Amino acid sequence: MIDVLALLCLLDAPGVCAARVVPVGAATCAEAEAAAAVRLDAWRRDYDVTEVRCGALGAPPLRFEEVAPGLFVHRGQVALADGANGGDIGNVAFIVGEEAVAVIDSGGSRALGEAVVAAVRAATDRPIRYAILTHYHPDHVFGATALSDAGAQVLAHERFPPALGVRADSYLEQGRRQIGAAFVGSEAPRPDRTVATTGTLDLGGRALELRAWPLAHSEADLTVLDKATGTLIAGDLLVDGHLPTLDGSLLGWMEVLDAMEDSGARQAVPGHGGPLLPWPEGDAAERRYLATLERDVRALLAEGATITESVAAAAQSESGAWLLFDEHNPRNATEAYTELEWE
Repeated sequence: MIDVLALLCLLDAPGVCAARVVPVGAATCAEAEAAAAVRLDAWRRDYDVTEVRCGALGAPPLRFEEVAPGLFVHRGQVALADGANGGDIGNVAFIVGEEAVAVIDSGGSRALGEAVVAAVRAATDRPIRYAILTHYHPDHVFGATALSDAGAQVLAHERFPPALGVRADSYLEQGRRQIGAAFVGSEAPRPDRTVATTGTLDLGGRALELRAWPLAHSEADLTVLDKATGTLIAGDLLVDGHLPTLDGSLLGWMEVLDAMEDSGARQAVPGHGGPLLPWPEGDAAERRYLATLERDVRALLAEGATITESVAAAAQSESGAWLLFDEHNPRNATEAYTELEWE
């Protein structure tokens, strides 16, 4: 497979540079350069693009574990994104059928997306047909353009485009600031197809069931059920060790967890942690936290507590049970207070 590699340096910060791959997987250099032209032109809006060349130049593969037959998961670090981890803080999965591959989520930077493509190529010669994004948060979506360049159709919830659209500029600025050179080349993805309710994908002898959920963890949560292994890839609707993060509806999230238990899955891949949990019992800790948050905020509202007082007090009994509690619980409490105050 012939890819195209280029050196990208930020126009407004020329010292911030990184090599990036356009993983088109062509048969010849001429075909590779033609296929990569659109991506290179897009990069030129923000970068000085030099040293463009072609060859077998794939990025080093990201490490995946085969957790079930034909189902591979990369476990991201449970941490905040920074230059040391390169934004590798969310889980990524891929599923291999008889004819094609589907990748679920894509990592938090273009570089990670390129490494996902390399990992798939190392595991199978079947093409990446689909890139499925479980929601719009930056640690899951900024590798998607690499998958698109590799030939994948990008799929997401029908509310994904507007939800990411209003957040993309701040997410990109945040990524450049927190991750630095490892974020070079990252762009907001644009889904080729969206899911309003449910859908089915065929990888060749392997069916995936997609389901779009109402307001829950986020405004645009999508799950994938791998029928062959009975595995639910849940995105951040399910987390393990990493504190749940609320960017939608507390009450809606708990209702969605109830509905997810009827999916028929026997095991689940969370958006953080794991990489594989028994299902449905794997959501017990998360349910406990969400119920505690609801109970505490309701009690504080009944006492007439202000939002500041409630944020400081809500769900503190859970502080020792989760990583990143101090970083995320204040926002969760704020979201819960705002939602429950106007019930």
